[in-house]
Amino acid sequence: MGAVKNHFFSDMSVMLGRSMRHVFRSLDTIITVTITPIAMMLLFVYVFGGAIQTGTDHYVNYLLPGILLIAIASGIAYTAYRLFIDVQQGLFERFHSMPIARSTVLWGHVLTSLVSNAISVVVIILVALIMGFRSPAGVLAWLAVAGILAFFTLALTWVAAIAGLSAKSVDGAGAFSYPIIFLPFISSAFVPTGSMPAGVRAFAENQPVTSIVNAIRALLSNQPVGNEIWIALAWCLGITLVAYLVAMRIYKQRV
Repeated sequence: MGAVKNHFFSDMSVMLGRSMRHVFRSLDTIITVTITPIAMMLLFVYVFGGAIQTGTDHYVNYLLPGILLIAIASGIAYTAYRLFIDVQQGLFERFHSMPIARSTVLWGHVLTSLVSNAISVVVIILVALIMGFRSPAGVLAWLAVAGILAFFTLALTWVAAIAGLSAKSVDGAGAFSYPIIFLPFISSAFVPTGSMPAGVRAFAENQPVTSIVNAIRALLSNQPVGNEIWIALAWCLGITLVAYLVAMRIYKQRV
């Protein structure tokens, strides 16, 4: 049993290394993922921030959680793209002709998504610090934020895997991310939901991004999190489980 586990993890590390080399050889993917959210953060803080009432002295503190989720939603589109390319080039079949654990080919892409999106998140937080972002949160709160962001990334990555494995074209592989990127705009990411019309407010308060943003914002501001963190984790867990099962089923059918 131990030998099987070691075989699995060694195969997965090889697949992760392969995918990460693709990322570092084309750093434009990470740059593209970070530039747009940073530009949005600059725009909202320095152009619109003075007109938006959020009850905070520094709008960047209020805005940052939503910007991080937009960056992750943008980043997972590249996971779908890389999976689509591997499928189209028949690389999965080539890998499966070798004595490796089959699922590690897919897991390599998933772990690469976690690492590359973590890099983008760190870069955006550094820029936010230059813009005046400050947090009284302690180490445990920051670890909780990191955990929520990683869980959110994992959930969306499995959604990306479905798109990458089932798409018929390159454009189709990445198009699924557009509605996800749009979700933070109809949430508490940019303005409090109380300022929205009743119908929009009902949707905003009952979609996953709002609970995730609220939980991260409360942790970073050292405020009581309440039930928001459990709702956020429940959303992430539910999306992950459903997307994982669907992605693995499609993966087995394709290969």
